[in-house]
Amino acid sequence: MNDEIISVGSPLPRIARAEPLEKKLVRITWNSGKVQVVDLAPALLSRRVFIPLREDNKLFRTMRVDEYGTAIEWDGGLDFSALWLSKLPSIEFDNQAFRDAMEDLGMTLEGMAAALEISRRQVAEYRKNKPIPKSIAYATRYLVNVKHKDEADQLAMAG
Repeated sequence: MNDEIISVGSPLPRIARAEPLEKKLVRITWNSGKVQVVDLAPALLSRRVFIPLREDNKLFRTMRVDEYGTAIEWDGGLDFSALWLSKLPSIEFDNQAFRDAMEDLGMTLEGMAAALEISRRQVAEYRKNKPIPKSIAYATRYLVNVKHKDEADQLAMAG
């Protein structure tokens, strides 16, 4: 027998801890130590099977991490996989994340203002310390995702 270990790709994400918060938010602590707060409300609205979790806060609060750290689960066989959860954006989008996104996009104040359809002054304030609304956070994440998808598509075509 050959005892060689074969690995393909990156390891699957594992959840160390999950804590239900208000408004169907969940604080996830990953085995890597990263802490992320995600919003499950949109996912709970997407399927009829999640009606009990949408309507029963007591049930939602019974959330637990499965024995292998590969999912969060509730009674009745309801769960979300760690892999799926790892792909959700954190609801927290601070001023540093905004600055990082601008740098990643290679955007000037004027360019970011045009892309988000807001004023240059607002962009400057978001770069400093003005709280960033969810709509701006989502739009900024979208711009970054589109850029990375385009880059990946170009690499795939070239290779």
